[in-house]
Amino acid sequence: MSSAAVSPEVVVGTPSSNATVTLTPAAIAKVKEIMATQNPVPAGLRIGVVGGGCSGFQYSMSFENQSGMMDKVYKFEELKVFVDATSAMYLTNCTVDYVETLEAAGFKFENAAVKSTCGCGSSFSV
Repeated sequence: MSSAAVSPEVVVGTPSSNATVTLTPAAIAKVKEIMATQNPVPAGLRIGVVGGGCSGFQYSMSFENQSGMMDKVYKFEELKVFVDATSAMYLTNCTVDYVETLEAAGFKFENAAVKSTCGCGSSFSV
């Protein structure tokens, strides 16, 4: 599988001068696969940053039926990704990939803004 990030098409909202969150083809394919099993099929994927964890912030991913009023909506190969305005500040230049190894499989966030992460890798600080 390719790990090159796919540039989003902005559906709603204006992107900042820096790149916003991007998804690799592997991440897009896995999200679409999971979405197809949902009933009803969600409108898109919400990616966000929430307070918590050892280092201060954690990433969140969930399915949504519609965008929020302050969301930026991006389209990756027909997959809509919703990002709220606050999370967008922390997701600039962030790439989401889906990785499968012998030990585990899951979504991996590569974020240029992260200064440190906790020992378990589930939270970060900027």
